[in-house]
Amino acid sequence: MDLKYSKATDSAHTVKLTSSLIYAAWKSGAAPIGQAAPLEVVTAFVGQGASIKITGKSDAGKSLGSASGKIFNNVYVGELTIPDSVKIGDTVYFEVDLSANGVKGESNHIPAVPPVEVTNMKWSASEARRGDILTLSATVKGVPDKTEVTVRILEYDADGGHDITAELPAIVDKNKLEVKWEYTYFEDVDDIATQEEMQKYGKAYNPPEYFFVVEVYGQKHGLKQESKLLLFKDYVDIVLTNQRNQPIPDQDYVLYLPDGSQRKGKLDKEGRAVEKNVPPGDYRVEFPNL
Repeated sequence: MDLKYSKATDSAHTVKLTSSLIYAAWKSGAAPIGQAAPLEVVTAFVGQGASIKITGKSDAGKSLGSASGKIFNNVYVGELTIPDSVKIGDTVYFEVDLSANGVKGESNHIPAVPPVEVTNMKWSASEARRGDILTLSATVKGVPDKTEVTVRILEYDADGGHDITAELPAIVDKNKLEVKWEYTYFEDVDDIATQEEMQKYGKAYNPPEYFFVVEVYGQKHGLKQESKLLLFKDYVDIVLTNQRNQPIPDQDYVLYLPDGSQRKGKLDKEGRAVEKNVPPGDYRVEFPNL
């Protein structure tokens, strides 16, 4: 599409912009039978909210059904489910119709493949501390050996607004997937709301938790937290000194943790103590004998 503009800029001109299809494409290289295949359409100058119709077909003459929607910011993202009537080895494509704009087009053709099944999604541990090396594993059926997939680790949000923490490439070998990840928490734990703060809103303390999904052929498996939730555990280093920065040893202490619980202990002869495996967040320490 030629967008060259060569007229003078010191006066007004009327320019007619022609609607066009930039591309229409599947978002993966294969379409698993019986599952949804994501697609994307990118246009130019069709107008915000322009109506679009997608019609799926196979080269063997099978129908994949249709979908319709609106173009926003010159982009439409959708999906078509590949019906069981499509045979392995057939190829599928979709047609684009923006009748009001006089734009039509056709996508790329991709092979229909067996349905993908991802099961046994597991963390190697139920809790993680900074620097821990965790193994993420799953069973993946329906793909050839050496197929590359993507593992995404998300921080769980009860309202569904899960944030992506990491993306890891992985290879499926003999129906098995295994990838390692080092846990690191980059945020300030003081920003995690305590039980006392959450109670004001009728909610409970919620420490960082994580699950992972496996993306195969554009489809995300594990969005219902099938991997189970990985819980972040922290530690507290307690040090007590006087005004001269000299240690005050053997003092009893009470540690008030962000989930509302307490831990009691005694400092060593160096005026120190370490409490491990504590819930992360803001805390305070009291020394009852001082």
